Amino acid sequence: MDCELRLDKYCILGAGASGLAVARNFAVQEIPFDCLERENDVGGNWRYGKPFSSIYRSTHLISSKRLTQYPDFSMPADWPEYPNQELVQQYFRSYADHFGLRERIEFGAAVARIEPAGPHWDVTLQNGTMRRYRGVVIANGHHWDPQWPDYPGQFSGESLHSAQYKTPDLLAGRKVLVIGAGNSGCDIAVESAQHAARTLHSTRRGYYYVPKFLLGRPADRCGEYLLKLRFPLWLRRLITRGLVKLAIGSPQDYGLKKPDHRLFESHPIINSQMMYYVGHGDIVPKLDVARFEGDTVHFTDGTQESVDLIIYATGYKISFPFIDACHLNWRDGRPSLYMNIFHPRYDHLFVAGLIQPDSGQWGLTHYQGQLIAGFIGAMNANSPRADWFRRLKAASPPELSSGIRYLNSSRHLLEVEHFSYRRRLKKLIARMEG
Repeated sequence: MDCELRLDKYCILGAGASGLAVARNFAVQEIPFDCLERENDVGGNWRYGKPFSSIYRSTHLISSKRLTQYPDFSMPADWPEYPNQELVQQYFRSYADHFGLRERIEFGAAVARIEPAGPHWDVTLQNGTMRRYRGVVIANGHHWDPQWPDYPGQFSGESLHSAQYKTPDLLAGRKVLVIGAGNSGCDIAVESAQHAARTLHSTRRGYYYVPKFLLGRPADRCGEYLLKLRFPLWLRRLITRGLVKLAIGSPQDYGLKKPDHRLFESHPIINSQMMYYVGHGDIVPKLDVARFEGDTVHFTDGTQESVDLIIYATGYKISFPFIDACHLNWRDGRPSLYMNIFHPRYDHLFVAGLIQPDSGQWGLTHYQGQLIAGFIGAMNANSPRADWFRRLKAASPPELSSGIRYLNSSRHLLEVEHFSYRRRLKKLIARMEG
């Protein structure tokens, strides 16, 4: 097979939130690149209705616009604090157009295979075209490969993953069971409460629920204020629990299971309506599923319910089918990379957006892209800073939880404490620039 040589360029995979941030920073640093996107527009997972999008029509941000947006491109002041998916799509298009990125993106270019070729990287497209690049930035996201739980027995009704759920039409008049207490699971349960004949919500454990607004402001901005004041973790927990209790009470007040962990040790569930519908009996909390028997679901507390539809809001696998796991230094269920970005040995392979922060993500991916570009610039200049960073990324990856003990579950494999992570990125960028 002929291989087109593009040895002066880097290949950025994806023009979603992460790929756009990397492309923007490469353009600023005048690093040659191709950005490959399988769809016909920018936005990635936020392109509602497209085959590879896992969002539903009613999706809104769960982090406020100020803590989600790129630091060099603010969302309009007249937008709501939590924009919906239509506004988010508009934001990505505006970002790409404002920085002249659109003409540098190759749309309809799906990648089938990536593999090393000496010091370079071969990228094979699904149409059979092969190109050889200087390096690759993987920015395809990690919310696209559904994770399905395995319960005993068989369910005879309809089942789907939250990635397949789009509109509430299929809920009308049905008995629905939502499994999973992530943000998608709670959002869908709330939507089901407004359309289904009966809504059950099954969770394995108790969780903390934080409303979207506290003291009239987005909850994450209140938390950001405490972090900026350098309040210790125990005090931030105390203040946040107090504010949440004043606003909506505790989960036990609504008959929900008491959390088996401390606040912040699980990825936050941001939802202002969950308690309302539980309190009105429109969402019936249930424990974990024990087994299926026809259309009957048996729960671990011995109760059983007949349901028509199950929606699994059970998260996503960390999946990169186009590259062998050995090239991503896979350890303990995920790629083991410095700052979740840099390979310990390969100098020209990077992953952007491989994080699950406890606040907005796009600003963090901007700084990831800035640091990647800084390292490439240092290598191009044969700077001693490149050798310093090589040693750094080859060492054991740093702890990114800022002292928080996250629950031992697949949901937290990529979890980072956003404030300390952002601060660390900025310090590395400053040192890289000298």
